[in-house]
Amino acid sequence: MSEINLRGIGVALITPFKKDKSIDFDALSRLIDYQLAGGIDYLVALGTTAETPTLTRDERTAVVQFIIEKNNNRLPLIVGVGGNNTAEIVHELKVSHFSNIAGVLSVTPYYNKPNQEGLFQHYRALSETSLRPIILYNVPGRTGVNMEAETTLRLAESCSNIVAIKEASGKMDQIQQIIANRPKGFSVISGDDGIAFDLIKAGGEGVISVLGNALPKEFSEMVHHALEGNFELAEAENKGFSEIVRLLFKDGNPAGVKCMLHEMGYIENELRLPLVAACDKTKQQVIEELKKHLKS
Repeated sequence: MSEINLRGIGVALITPFKKDKSIDFDALSRLIDYQLAGGIDYLVALGTTAETPTLTRDERTAVVQFIIEKNNNRLPLIVGVGGNNTAEIVHELKVSHFSNIAGVLSVTPYYNKPNQEGLFQHYRALSETSLRPIILYNVPGRTGVNMEAETTLRLAESCSNIVAIKEASGKMDQIQQIIANRPKGFSVISGDDGIAFDLIKAGGEGVISVLGNALPKEFSEMVHHALEGNFELAEAENKGFSEIVRLLFKDGNPAGVKCMLHEMGYIENELRLPLVAACDKTKQQVIEELKKHLKS
């Protein structure tokens, strides 16, 4: 069913900004090099972690084009294309150039809170338009609506180019229901670093990670050990990430991971309003925890 292999770890790239809040492409270049050296399996652009709602259309286009050129087909690239106006997303899918993009990640419509039939019809319209495989993205904590397992499975069965779901509902019973009943070739990916191990152990394919921006090698090793069935080692490694993952989201995403990357010398610690940098207390906690991982 899928033209893309989503097994492993994808990293939801941040968008680095300069002090004047313009996009820092030099920093983005350094970050991509760091990811490529860290053993990740694919890149994800224009997700929530990229502060995409604060980017203009021209900036989004520039970011994707830059990543395409820098990546140079070394890893598959997934691009976020989503929103709560179905007609607008359909239009964007029609006019965008996806020649070097492996797939599209599309979040459930937010704010207007469609019912399950509305979600199904929304994604079916995208499926009928998209020239690339579609990854569903269910994150009710941000969108205000949960896409139930029955709707996900209905889409997986009826739309051949809907090939995966990034699940960030936190509902393991729902995730297990999808894994147990999905059609062949449909991937289930964690959208939450904190449950990546549990999802893989339950039969899922991996994670689209925020922490991977800062610790690609370390988090990739845990993910790959779990996928290889080495659960004892992976579980021990995963426990070591519990505190840093908690701190990662304490002051919102991507404030935590930008704090880490700034401490590591990759980026300026700049976000665009309405998001702000992590507070001093969180920043100090993040730095202390990060030091433990960089020493190991």
